Amino acid sequence: MTVLDFALPAVTPVDSVDWAAIPSPAFVLDESRLRRNLALISHVQRESGAQIIVAFKGFSMWSAFPVLREFGITGATASSLNEARLAREEMQGEVHVYAPAYSDAEFPAILELADHLVFNSFSQWERFKPQVTAAREAGRTMHVGIRVNPEYAEVETDLYNPAGPFSRLGVTRREFRMDLMDGVDGLHFHTLCEKDSDTLERTLEVLERNFGDVLSQVKWVNFGGGHLMTREGYDIARLIRVVRAFREKWGVHVILEPGSAFGWQTGWLVSSVLDVVHNVKDALLLDISVSAHMPDVLEMPYRPRILGAGDPPELDHHRETSEGAGGHPYIIGGTTCLAGDVVGEYVFPQPLKVGDRVVFDDMIHYTMVKTTFFNGVKHPDIGILHLDGSYECVKSFGYEEFRAKLS
Repeated sequence: MTVLDFALPAVTPVDSVDWAAIPSPAFVLDESRLRRNLALISHVQRESGAQIIVAFKGFSMWSAFPVLREFGITGATASSLNEARLAREEMQGEVHVYAPAYSDAEFPAILELADHLVFNSFSQWERFKPQVTAAREAGRTMHVGIRVNPEYAEVETDLYNPAGPFSRLGVTRREFRMDLMDGVDGLHFHTLCEKDSDTLERTLEVLERNFGDVLSQVKWVNFGGGHLMTREGYDIARLIRVVRAFREKWGVHVILEPGSAFGWQTGWLVSSVLDVVHNVKDALLLDISVSAHMPDVLEMPYRPRILGAGDPPELDHHRETSEGAGGHPYIIGGTTCLAGDVVGEYVFPQPLKVGDRVVFDDMIHYTMVKTTFFNGVKHPDIGILHLDGSYECVKSFGYEEFRAKLS
């Protein structure tokens, strides 16, 4: 993080956590780390004048919402009827909704819940405009936006690039319909993915060049998500400056809706060794699944950090230090029958045995929201490590949840 003019809250030292006392497997949110992120996000909201809301697609651990409200986070962005309902019931603030397409069956319920409603296309806006108009005439305050595609992005992974070739997300300048803007008071774009504020600045230059005539007619602009402001080294000062300048230039209300920034580096996935097998190399079978419990590891793909472990020699150059260099290498695998349910090879300072804990770092964002019950494997508990060091299990999954998902 860039140097700030105030002190961020201290966090619980990792080596002070008694991992053996936490039932495995479990996603564990550290309240101290969440509060640290929220202090920074709140600072950005206050200094930039933007409204910052939480994107449920990345972080929707609703047991933590009271802490978010303490720091002035009073809204959420939803991508579905279920998320919109969760936002209304548990976040208890403004409900912003955007989905690539709304269905006739669900739209009336979404309309009842939403304060801000963003359409992905003008055809969807035309289809549902009569219902929005009726709601407004009945006294509802309803903000409506159109998602635009600036056709500019700096996202390396195609899976997460909303502005890639032939993208279905948002309206390009060529397809934009000024004649259908009656009733629309805002614009939305989302082209970032865990990017710094310099990328946002360049994106806004393209947005202004392509949609300047539209910006002059709207009241608000939603910058979408992907603003990883809580990552170490992120240029906070630039973000504040860029948002302020945009607000002043266009006279609009600005909304940011990060997801990862809230949950970034705020907790872990605690697992245990079930077995140690050998086939040329030693392998650990854990009581979690990579594909079912941390799918981004395979989809992105990326290599998660394991506390106390390092890289094997062939990967050691990827890290500044190799905590387990010269130790005991293991291939780390999950407990499903999927052959590729494997994280990779790691080196530990000591040999591991059945029952030992293996703790994956940074496992709160884009994990719980994407898990499955594949193979019927046990779903990790969801818990909170509180400021006083106590651990609270807020959700435990069993057979009933697995059965209820099927028919």
